[in-house]
Amino acid sequence: MLESDQIIVITGVRRSGKSFLMKQLAESLIVKDGIPRNEILIINFEDPRFSDLNAQLLQRIYEVYLEFMHPDNTPYIFLDEVQEVENWEKWVRTTQELKKARVIISGSNARLLSRELSTLLTGRHIDMTVFPLSFKEYLHFNNLTVRNSLDLVSRKVEINRSLRQYLELGAFPDVVLHKRKEEILLSYYEDIIYKDLIRRYRVRKPESLKSLARYYLSNISNLTTYSATAKFLNITVNTIEKYSGYLETAYLNYFLKRHSFKVKEQEKSPRKVYTVDSGLANLIGFRFSENVGRTAENAVFLELKRRQANIMDSELFYWKDEHHREVDFALQVGTKIEELIQVCWKLSSPQVNKRESRSLIKALNIFNLDRGLIITEEDEGEEEIKGKQIAYIPLWKWLLGTIGDNVEV
Repeated sequence: MLESDQIIVITGVRRSGKSFLMKQLAESLIVKDGIPRNEILIINFEDPRFSDLNAQLLQRIYEVYLEFMHPDNTPYIFLDEVQEVENWEKWVRTTQELKKARVIISGSNARLLSRELSTLLTGRHIDMTVFPLSFKEYLHFNNLTVRNSLDLVSRKVEINRSLRQYLELGAFPDVVLHKRKEEILLSYYEDIIYKDLIRRYRVRKPESLKSLARYYLSNISNLTTYSATAKFLNITVNTIEKYSGYLETAYLNYFLKRHSFKVKEQEKSPRKVYTVDSGLANLIGFRFSENVGRTAENAVFLELKRRQANIMDSELFYWKDEHHREVDFALQVGTKIEELIQVCWKLSSPQVNKRESRSLIKALNIFNLDRGLIITEEDEGEEEIKGKQIAYIPLWKWLLGTIGDNVEV
């Protein structure tokens, strides 16, 4: 990736590990590719010593770097949290075009991947989104190693305990590693609200934005509309729509559209709201023990977003018909739905099983698929219903991708 002449764009919620990833990439250049250290420059624009962050400052830093470090070849320049710099885009484009440097940028704002930026850097950038830890990474951070199917059996209790903690406290790397988890989570939340939203967008009604953020964190995995939210919070619809966009650009929330072949119907339908980290939802929004099913669905959504990065031309939706039969996730590749996934934490009765599978089978017939998946707390197996194969798999096993004997976590 770093050998490319294109600009590398790394985005994601703050504290998800973007800075660490940039340092890893820089270290890889030194250790694996033999790049001299003086040909690598890393700048973190959240350093409080910087003031008047603009393109002129960028140019001055670059000139001082050349003066003192004397790189023999085209240097690699890492610009961390670059959205803090005014007019950075033009400087980055010019520097890359003139081959003055290979540029890698990171930021905590989805506008780095906006239509305007894509136009400015047409054909010149590779995008990467960083999330908090996956469950595999979470186990690795906690020194829990699963090498094969035997380990899955012998360490199942530990894995399930870890899953509960993963769902309850979330997966920001520093939160996982430190004891004062809630204190760290609260500081992250406040930084997102004040630095990434209120300050950046000069929000004139900060209490309204904070109310909306709490509302969404209290309603993860639920359907929502701007009008219903506006009525509940006593805030105008226009303000709800604008602030929802802000929350999405800061990667705090995601809004999943309903699948429809009609664009107008898709845009008018309610959307499902998810959050980037369940720990934030449990701290700010609701008590975990009462909402574990919704938290589990949120975990499935985030894992699907991670896996989407490796699937070209893919989109994620939920599906619902006119009779209110619903399937939580429909993965579309190109123009075709390729996978349908239902999340049901507890298949507590035949009636619940029938309801969940009935919706899934209806969608399977509509999209001409032979097999659907229901992710559960502990149920596992496969059955045929009305000519369709329905697979059941526990959440922990699906998150680890451990169907079969070849396992390495």
